[in-house]
Amino acid sequence: MSVKEEKVETTGHESVVDRVYHQIRGLIVSTGLKPGDQLPTESELVDLYGASRSTVRESLRLLEQEGTVHAVQGHGRFISASGALRVERPMTKYESITEVLTGLGYHVTSAVLEVTEAKANEEEAQALEIEPEADVIRLLRIRYGDERPLVVSANTVPRSALPGPINHRDWSGSLTEALAAHGHYVNSALATMSAVQLPSEWEEKYNLEGLGPWLLGTEVGLTRNNTRILYAKDYHLGSEITFSVVRRR
Repeated sequence: MSVKEEKVETTGHESVVDRVYHQIRGLIVSTGLKPGDQLPTESELVDLYGASRSTVRESLRLLEQEGTVHAVQGHGRFISASGALRVERPMTKYESITEVLTGLGYHVTSAVLEVTEAKANEEEAQALEIEPEADVIRLLRIRYGDERPLVVSANTVPRSALPGPINHRDWSGSLTEALAAHGHYVNSALATMSAVQLPSEWEEKYNLEGLGPWLLGTEVGLTRNNTRILYAKDYHLGSEITFSVVRRR
């Protein structure tokens, strides 16, 4: 294996394999591929995404492992029977909001509504397993898909996780990537889901009236060593985003 193989290539803190994996998932959604439909060939995907064949092959292997596609020897790869469910948003896979919306085929932009330093309230302290009144950063954003508000995110992280002045940081990008840049790699989450309306003060202040109901995902992001590093309350626009569960015997 040469040193340029994709096991060591990265784009920011996302590997090239992960990037192409999400691009292929987005392709499945945007082109409306259904169970039994054939994916483009490896060569076509190489040309489409400008990636090496080994990168594309590894990305396809990830899709096969999760059951989105299956390979037929000598004929190519096809969308599996459960693939239509999995590409929506499998609840068993941890993804950032950016990855979720990109995987659904949206062009993602963000509006940072508020970013503040504060003392942890009881809810935040319990979720993050930190001392009450410990220093935290609170971040409130709207994530847009094709210029439509799709997710309102209220995130809390321990202040020590992201050192430096908060006004010197670009808060519009992926928060999980920002945490990874400081050695905090979020790879799993404890989550609950509930149907809610947005807090009325947000609806009025940010012109979000009349869009509900919203699907609230409350998550505690865990690092590789099970440290609680991110408390997220993500309000997903119910008319646009669904979560899928595949049930098996």
